[in-house]
Amino acid sequence: MNREQQLLQNWQEVQLALCAACEKSGRSPQEITLLAVTKYAQDADVLTLLKKGLLTHIGESRVQQAITRWSKPEFAAFATVKHLIGHLQHNKAVKAAQFFDFIDSLDDFSTAALLDKHVPTGKTLRVLVQVKLTARETQSGLPLEEARQLVKRLRTLPNLRVCGYMAIAPQGAPESELRRLFSRIRQAFEADFMPGMERYLSLGMSEDFTIAVEEGSSLPRIGSKLFTDDSQEVV
Repeated sequence: MNREQQLLQNWQEVQLALCAACEKSGRSPQEITLLAVTKYAQDADVLTLLKKGLLTHIGESRVQQAITRWSKPEFAAFATVKHLIGHLQHNKAVKAAQFFDFIDSLDDFSTAALLDKHVPTGKTLRVLVQVKLTARETQSGLPLEEARQLVKRLRTLPNLRVCGYMAIAPQGAPESELRRLFSRIRQAFEADFMPGMERYLSLGMSEDFTIAVEEGSSLPRIGSKLFTDDSQEVV
């Protein structure tokens, strides 16, 4: 199997898994937007899937690295919705506001205010608030109740559109714990973002995206399942 065949097989397997999770939970696959995490992927692999028309929403974690990659002519030729999924440092907010379509990892009002100030004229920057699900000090995000309060404050900023929540599950957590955590966020999401609004619940990564979709995620973030070959360990 050559590299292109491997990537297409990976894509098909992810799609089948998403459809199975939707069927199990009584959801439509049309409710799900796959966010392809391209931050660690090789340029050639990303371009292969772009040329097949399979990538629409992409996730990068570093502002300058993303700008460098997606400003290259071979990448800029493709219309993609660009999400920042890594922690946004305050001093990178100006560039992020100008380049990205979504900031999925917002957890600070002062950074949000700086983003709002520097959004280009005529652009609305979509943002998700990151909920912290672990006790790890290195994990970004806010406890759920603080995240909900931040959502209320963000609605006062005219150039930002707060659209939902994002969270990273504790690595290696048992399925029962994942479902409990995901369900709790989904309940808050459904209370804070009404049907008919533009809204996204970004839960789940390569190792737990099917559980996340069953529990209500509409924007799973999938990287290694797309870009790792069969001989490599998926993390």
